[in-house]
Amino acid sequence: MTELESANPLLDLTAEQLRAYAAAAMDRARRRSRGLTDAVDDSDLVRQHSRLMSPLVWDLAHIGSQEELWLVRDVGGRPPLRPDIDELYDAFKHARADRPALPLLGPAEARAYVAEVRGKALDVLDTAPMRGQGLTDHGFAFGMITQHEQQHAETMLATHQLRGGEPVLHAPPPPERRCAPLPEEVLVPAGEFLMGTSAEPWALDNERPAHVVDVGAFLLDTTPVTNAAYLEFVESGGYAERRWWSTVGWEHIQQHGITAPRFWRREATGWWRTRFGVTEPVPAHEPVAHVSYHEAAAYAAWAGKRLPTEPEWEKAARFDPATGRSRRFPWGDEDPGPEHANLGQRHLRPAPVGAYPRGSSPLGVHQLIGDVWEWTSSDFGGYPGFSAFPYREYSEVFFGAAHKVLRGGSFGTDAAAVRGTFRNWDYPIRRQIFAGFRCARDA
Repeated sequence: MTELESANPLLDLTAEQLRAYAAAAMDRARRRSRGLTDAVDDSDLVRQHSRLMSPLVWDLAHIGSQEELWLVRDVGGRPPLRPDIDELYDAFKHARADRPALPLLGPAEARAYVAEVRGKALDVLDTAPMRGQGLTDHGFAFGMITQHEQQHAETMLATHQLRGGEPVLHAPPPPERRCAPLPEEVLVPAGEFLMGTSAEPWALDNERPAHVVDVGAFLLDTTPVTNAAYLEFVESGGYAERRWWSTVGWEHIQQHGITAPRFWRREATGWWRTRFGVTEPVPAHEPVAHVSYHEAAAYAAWAGKRLPTEPEWEKAARFDPATGRSRRFPWGDEDPGPEHANLGQRHLRPAPVGAYPRGSSPLGVHQLIGDVWEWTSSDFGGYPGFSAFPYREYSEVFFGAAHKVLRGGSFGTDAAAVRGTFRNWDYPIRRQIFAGFRCARDA
């Protein structure tokens, strides 16, 4: 079975090369965290901009707390720096809505704390074995902490989208469409493929182990659903017609008065959106974002389609019919570059569909990685043979029908925190995240 899975180039690096790779990934994450927190003044750092989110200063200190727990204490075996704050920054102890009332570290103290932790973590990295079992194998713990920080950076980016006031984040626009007109759908043939991974050294527990899945033939949208396409659903009265919605979805939009994607509003001159403090016309050719699972499923029903299952999404993204192997990414096995996908907050918006032809899959599906997370119809659960590692609270406690799986990453996801096997999950009502979708139908 393992011969059907492409291997990560990290497996071929020496210990010193692995240390350099991990140090660079950690530094990239820290520069991003600093940029997101230095962009606002201290009063903004401690303010809760939405009850859905923590104050930015909580996220910053939480990043340091997790790095201390896993790298300084567990891997390095060194004395605790701040055991007195462990509970304050335990994400399971306090709901986000309650965190502003806690005796949190102030901005200056939080910055000093994460800097001190990073210095000690790099000391540990200098001598940590890069081979072995568990946390140290191929630098897994350093990869896990890098991914954790980048995940919180995306959460902080979502907080920036929810804050009021003048724009404080800036980035160049994404590339324009770079390819000829694309077909609406791509046929994904029936058959088995290898889903998940047993060879990706920094993969998290819910991505493991690799296992064979038989998927029936289906048609998948070549690109994510665009704002223009979604606007047709809005303008046709899609939010007012019960028949397109599940019972739970209909009750939710009725209760909350939802009539369009979050951050959209109708003006006399058309539809406008707010994006990181900038108000602008809704761009027709970008993937729609800030829609819940319920909205995605309703659009798919209106269009005579459905949302893809998680195995369907992954087969479209990874399966290479020429070799029968599952790639690391749609374009191949190399890490994402700027020519492949819109990742890492390089641009503060999704790119127009067709902007990344070099990132397409062997079957011709575009923009499966980056731009917007894509809702699937699947509930979040463990694969056959799942084993929680290194702690149950990362994945296992979220298994069940309450959470839907999202795939592919967004423009706010770093390359370290997304790959063809990476799984995200959230409540089906969530709209503040950078989520969109594409549709499927049976062949």
